Amino acid sequence: MIALMLAGAFSLAFTLFLTPLFIRLFNRLEWGQFIRDDGPQSHHTKRGTPTMGGIVFILGAVLGYFFGHLVAGDPITMSALLVLGLMVGLGVIGFIDDFTKTRKQRSLGLGGWAKVAGQAIVATVFAVLALSFPDSDGQTPASTAISAVRDIEWLDFAVAGSIGAVILFALWVNVIVVSTSNAVNVADGLDGLATGASILSIAAYIFIAFWQFNQSCFNPLIDPDNVYRCYEVRDSLDLAIVAASIAASLIGFLWWNTSPAQIFMGDTGSLAIGGALAALAILTRTELLLVLLGGLFLIVTGSVIVQRAYFKITKGKRIFLMSPLHHHFELKGWAEVTVVVRFWLIGGLFVAVGVGLFYLEWVSQ
Repeated sequence: MIALMLAGAFSLAFTLFLTPLFIRLFNRLEWGQFIRDDGPQSHHTKRGTPTMGGIVFILGAVLGYFFGHLVAGDPITMSALLVLGLMVGLGVIGFIDDFTKTRKQRSLGLGGWAKVAGQAIVATVFAVLALSFPDSDGQTPASTAISAVRDIEWLDFAVAGSIGAVILFALWVNVIVVSTSNAVNVADGLDGLATGASILSIAAYIFIAFWQFNQSCFNPLIDPDNVYRCYEVRDSLDLAIVAASIAASLIGFLWWNTSPAQIFMGDTGSLAIGGALAALAILTRTELLLVLLGGLFLIVTGSVIVQRAYFKITKGKRIFLMSPLHHHFELKGWAEVTVVVRFWLIGGLFVAVGVGLFYLEWVSQ
């Protein structure tokens, strides 16, 4: 518990107080945001705003996690390292994309398939490692079963044999990682929108993982009356700590990223956040629950898919004035801050429902 509080406090302080230094550094390096000409006209004033801010909160989260463990003297676990590893790995893919944009002064960095290929490589490495390194109880960080609130026994890839299970699990992880990271990326279009929504989603995992720790099958202090509904999640307390580090780091970053933003997270940040969310969902065995916990990202991404499909089917007609959805409301005359706050409220409602269902499943056992 001490490590959780220390990790969160350090991460928050790091991004809250040091982000201005990174803003000056990025300005000196000329890492400024390139704005699309076909976007809302009001966004053109943001041209040149420092981007790649994801570097700041990635550093804050990683350093905060290790600081909390160093001071508290708690052991570092493979599960937490996997979360941080996936976050950093996708952050590197996003950095390459952002750097290409700023270097060539264009809105397109890496090609679409090149970015997906990079995400797939990182996701596959994560998947293989997540099924390795069993602890003293024989538990690996992840299981081969698809999970909702906990593992679904009749949806276990293990039926395909040991090699088949790894291959199918890796493909499933790729679906989760690529879709989640790209969904957060699509939502990162207004000042503070993706940052605030991500804080809510990742904070949910602090509660989920901490509750799993209290009700763990490997917790010797668990109430005997609750053993039948215990959670077989490895390193659950440390997953809560790493979630706290990431959420706190984002809170400090939001101070500078909210309207009018002085720094943008860029693909460096959005892909990293998506990776963290995907890793937390996989390792806490709540993969399908992520649809609710990241409900806002699903809606925003869905608006893009619907818009493109309708455009092709009707040969040029559109449902929305512009996609993603937040730009549609901007063009309808909503102030940017209004769109952001209302979308945060929607995201918060999805998170509340998701956490509520998680707890309801335990109560109803």
